[in-house]
Amino acid sequence: MPACPLCETTHIQHFHEDKRREYLQCQRCDLVFVHPDQRIDTVAEKAQYDMHQNDPNDQGYRHFLSRMAQPILDRVSPQSYGLDFGCGPGPTLSLMLEEAGHNMKLYDIYYYPDTEVLDEEYDFVTSTEVIEHLYHPNQVWQQWLNLVKPGGWLGLMTKMVIDVEAFKTWHYKNDITHVCFYSRKTFEYLAERDSLELEFIGNDVILLRKAQ
Repeated sequence: MPACPLCETTHIQHFHEDKRREYLQCQRCDLVFVHPDQRIDTVAEKAQYDMHQNDPNDQGYRHFLSRMAQPILDRVSPQSYGLDFGCGPGPTLSLMLEEAGHNMKLYDIYYYPDTEVLDEEYDFVTSTEVIEHLYHPNQVWQQWLNLVKPGGWLGLMTKMVIDVEAFKTWHYKNDITHVCFYSRKTFEYLAERDSLELEFIGNDVILLRKAQ
């Protein structure tokens, strides 16, 4: 069995299998992940992302992102500095936060690959519908922790695993670019391990605050 890509333990067991992929589960952090041998390559991955139609003028898309924007706006000081990590080809959350008076920078491995922004520290970092795509989530998680100032916020959006029965019919696993699936228990593990305050907002928004 491969090691967990998030906490790196080798305590892994079979979780589910469908026609395309096998899903494994970590016994320490509860992460469910696709067997590494069954991931697509970066060319195929980017081709999938290029099909996304993220338009800042789409009010439906803005409403979707408001589930992240509003909790962040409720918690950060005016004119804070933020980074939208994995913003995609049509950055919208960053625009919404700029419209509310904050200073935003962008990073995306394919569309905004300026790594200089990863050398700074921010009052908050947002990452919506990104963490489920990561082949090496532990590396990126450590990167996020270094990007957030003490007392700052990390805001994540991802759908969460409930149990294996729900997983079997879960549409979210059918996206071939989704390779890691988190539960509340996963985020509770990370929050305890890394001394973060944790809040769940609804079914798919996770807020973590770094210690002062």
